[in-house]
Amino acid sequence: MYERRKRVFICQKKRCYTVKEIQEILDVSRPTVYALLKKKEFRWIQLDGGKYRISKKSFDDWLDKQPE
Repeated sequence: MYERRKRVFICQKKRCYTVKEIQEILDVSRPTVYALLKKKEFRWIQLDGGKYRISKKSFDDWLDKQPE
C-alpha cells in the first residue's frame, strides 16, 4: 500500500506555488513577493489563515515574459 501511495504522489503535478517558493525562485524578499501579489502580476488565491497559493501556470507564464 505504501508503494502505491508513493507512486500516486510522484505522479501528481504541482499546480501552485507558495510565497516561500516564489521567494526562492526569484531570489527576492518576502515583501517583494507580496508587492507582486498586490499588483496582481499573476493569479493567486488566499486560503483560510492568510496563506497564499500562486497559480504555477500563471506565474510561469509571467516569468517567461520578463526581460532578462
